[in-house]
Amino acid sequence: MSAPLLLWLVLLHGATAGGLVRGGRTWRHCTDLRPLDILAEVVPAGGLAPALRVFEAQGVRGFQLAASQPRALAFPASRLFIHCHRFPEEFSIIVTLRVLSVPAKRNEYIFTLMAEESPRVLVGLRYATNKLHFIFWSHERAGSWQTRVTFPNVSLSDNQWHTLVLAVSGQSFSLTVDCSVPKDVVTETPFPASLSVKRASFYLGNRRRRKGAFTGLLRQLVLLPGADATPRICTALNLKVATLSVPAVLQDVPVKPASNEVLKYPYESDTKVTLGSRPPCTKREKAQLWFNASRRGLYLCNGSAWVSMLEVKPRLDYVEEYQNLVTNSETMGVEVFTIPKVGLFAATANRYTPPGSAVYKWTDGKFVPYQNIPTYQAQSWKYFTIGKKIFLAVANFEQNDRGQEFSVIYKWSRRKEKFVTYQRITTHSARDWEAFVIEGEAFLAVVNHRQGNNHNIDSVIYRWNPRTGLFETNQTIPTSGAYDWEFFTIGPYSFLAVANTFNGTSTKIYSHIYIWLSGSFQLFQSILTFGAADWEVFRIGDRVFLAVANSHSYDSGMPAPSNFYAINSSIYELNITAQMFVKFQDVLTYSALDWEFFSVGDDSFLVVANSFDGLTFAVNSIIYRWQGYEGFVAAHHLPTVGCRDWEAFHTAEGSYLLYSSAKEPLSKVLKLKTT
Repeated sequence: MSAPLLLWLVLLHGATAGGLVRGGRTWRHCTDLRPLDILAEVVPAGGLAPALRVFEAQGVRGFQLAASQPRALAFPASRLFIHCHRFPEEFSIIVTLRVLSVPAKRNEYIFTLMAEESPRVLVGLRYATNKLHFIFWSHERAGSWQTRVTFPNVSLSDNQWHTLVLAVSGQSFSLTVDCSVPKDVVTETPFPASLSVKRASFYLGNRRRRKGAFTGLLRQLVLLPGADATPRICTALNLKVATLSVPAVLQDVPVKPASNEVLKYPYESDTKVTLGSRPPCTKREKAQLWFNASRRGLYLCNGSAWVSMLEVKPRLDYVEEYQNLVTNSETMGVEVFTIPKVGLFAATANRYTPPGSAVYKWTDGKFVPYQNIPTYQAQSWKYFTIGKKIFLAVANFEQNDRGQEFSVIYKWSRRKEKFVTYQRITTHSARDWEAFVIEGEAFLAVVNHRQGNNHNIDSVIYRWNPRTGLFETNQTIPTSGAYDWEFFTIGPYSFLAVANTFNGTSTKIYSHIYIWLSGSFQLFQSILTFGAADWEVFRIGDRVFLAVANSHSYDSGMPAPSNFYAINSSIYELNITAQMFVKFQDVLTYSALDWEFFSVGDDSFLVVANSFDGLTFAVNSIIYRWQGYEGFVAAHHLPTVGCRDWEAFHTAEGSYLLYSSAKEPLSKVLKLKTT
C-alpha cells in the first residue's frame, strides 16, 4: 500500500469528535457536542407534518418538501441552542439528498437559518447547477454583510442519492461528497466567532418563501458542533447514503405500531392490481402502489420506476435453452447493452475478418441481426457513454488488409440508428477494453497482449479530451500477455486490475491491482495467477470479492503437469483490516476464461466459462450458488462448447444468460426459470 493512502487512513481513524480550539479560545457549548438532527425537528411527535411526504427511491426513503408551505417547515433555533444564543464557531453539516435536475440560473435552498424580523440569511446551504453555495452572515465593527462560499464542480443532479459533509473552521471550508477527495476553500472572511441566533428559526428547503424551494428528496440534515464529521461518516461501504442520524420514519425498518394501531407514517398512494403486467410509472403515477398478483409483490412508483416494497423473491429453479444464436464465425466475446429509447443489443466479437462481427437487437423476445461491422479477429467489445454520446469499442487482435494494426471506437448515430467509425487507436494484439470514470473524467484502457513474439509490452490508459473529443494517451502500464482489465471502486478509491497470462516462458506469473492516487494508477497488490484470463469483481452485502479465471499452467523450465488445463481458479475477498485481498475460496476449473456474477431474487451466483479439459472443448460450464459460510457451491452444470464469455441480462420477460463459443459459429441464450 502506498504511503499517501496509509497516511490518510491513519489520519482518518485517529480523528476524534471532540471540541475544537481556535487561537487559544474554546467555543462555549451552546448545545451538546452531539449530532443535532435538524430534519427530525420538523416531524411532529405522533404524526407527519402536512408539508412532508415520504417517498422511496432506489430502496432509500426521503422527504419531499411542500414548497407552498415554507413556514410549516420551520422551527425556532432555541430548540437546538438551549444553553445560549450563539451558533457554533466550528461545526459540520451533514446532508443526504437526491437532487432532481436543476435548471440553469436557478438556486434551490437545502436549509436556511433566518432572523425572524429580517430577510437576512444567517446560515444557509443552497444548490445550483454543478455548484454548492454555503452562506453566512458576517458581523464586525465596520458593518455587516453576507458571505458566500462557493464549491464549483459539484454534480448532484443525476437522480442518485448523495451524502455531503461540509466542515467549517474559521477561514477554512471543506466539502466532501460521497466520501471522495475533499474540496477545500479558504476565504478572507472567517465564519463568525459569535453569530447570534436569538429570535431566529431554521427553514427546511426554503428561505421563508416559495421561490428557490428544494424540489428533490431530503433524507438527512444534521448539525455536528465542534467537529469534522467526515471520519464518522466515511466508514460504510454504501457511502452515498451514509447515516449519522435520520428521523425514524425514514429508517429502513418501519416504526412498528402498538396493538392494532395504524402506522403513523403511511406512503401516500393509490393502488393498482395486475396479474403480472407492469403498469406505467411516470410523474403522474408517483406515490401510487402496484400489487403484482402473479409474483405476490407490492411496489411503489417513485416517478420513474417501480420500487419493491414487499415481494416474494424469485428463486432459480433450473436453466433451459432459449435461443441458438447463429454468429458470423466463432465468437471470442460478447457484450450486452441497452441504448435508451432504442432497445437491448448484443455485440459479438467474431474471429474471422469476413464478414466481421455483428450487432444483434432484442426483438420479439429474440436476438436478431441488426448491423455488421468489419473487424480483424475481434476479441471483445466494450459499450460506454460520455454525456449523451454512446460508444462501442472493439479490440482487434490482428492487422487489417493493409498491414495496419488498430482497434476502433464506434459512435452511435441517432440519425442513422447505426454505429459509425469514430476513432482508430493503434494497439498490439488487443484483447480487451475497459471504460470508467474517475472524478468526473472519462478513461478507456486497452489490454495489449503481445507485439510480435514479445508478450512483455505496455498496455495503455487513455483519457477523454473534451476539447478535441478524442481519447489521448494518459498512462502506460507494463503487462505480460495480458487478457483483461477490471475497474472497480471501494469507497472513495478507484482500482484497476489486470489479468496477466504469459511472460514468454511461463503462465505462473503475478497479476496486479492498481490504485488511483495523485492522478495516476499505482501498484496496490500483486496476486500469483496461472494464465489469468479474467477478473470479476462483485459485492454480496457489505463484502467485496474479486474472482480470477485461471486458464492453464505452463512453465518451460518445469516438468509438464498431468493436465495443463485442470486448475484452480480463485476467489479473493477484501480484508479491510489488512488493506488487501485475501484468498477466500479455490474452485476447480477447466481452462477457465471468464466469470460472470448475477443475482436472482436474494440469491447470488457465479458462472464460470470452462473451455477445455485437455481432451475436448465440449465441457460443462458451472453455475455456483452463494451459500454463505460454505462459499460458492456448484448448483447447475451447463453443456458448452469452447465457452469463451458469459453475459447476464434481464428483460421484462425474465432473466437470461448468453454464452459465446470460440469453437463453433453458434452462441446460446439460456433462460433462468424461477419459482
